[in-house]
Amino acid sequence: METKKTGYASKQHPIPVKRYCQTLDLKDDPELIAEYVDWHSEAKQWREVRDGMRQAGILEMEIYLTGSRLFMIVETALDFDWDSAFARLAAMPRQAEWEEMMSVFQLSKPGADSAEKWQLMDRIFRIY
Repeated sequence: METKKTGYASKQHPIPVKRYCQTLDLKDDPELIAEYVDWHSEAKQWREVRDGMRQAGILEMEIYLTGSRLFMIVETALDFDWDSAFARLAAMPRQAEWEEMMSVFQLSKPGADSAEKWQLMDRIFRIY
């Protein structure tokens, strides 16, 4: 079983990929955080939202949690364009409904879209 102490396996892709990293803070309420985690479980994920992400060009997406802070890793093909892909994603079925429902848990302005809530991060260190 994968855990934060044993590590998480990374999928290998048959093409070169690039990675985007983002962060977002949740409301600091243990009950809301637990509900947010539950909505992201395999049992409750919305298939339309997952399919939309694939159609927009997202190969892999992972979200990690510590306290009330989220960290997201998005892997895409090298020719992926962030702005156009997320504009397409925003127009896909149920995406706006999902964003609105998740906004109850997130520290963000009312009506903020995904790009306003999730902040892209700068890489400051790497070792390969």
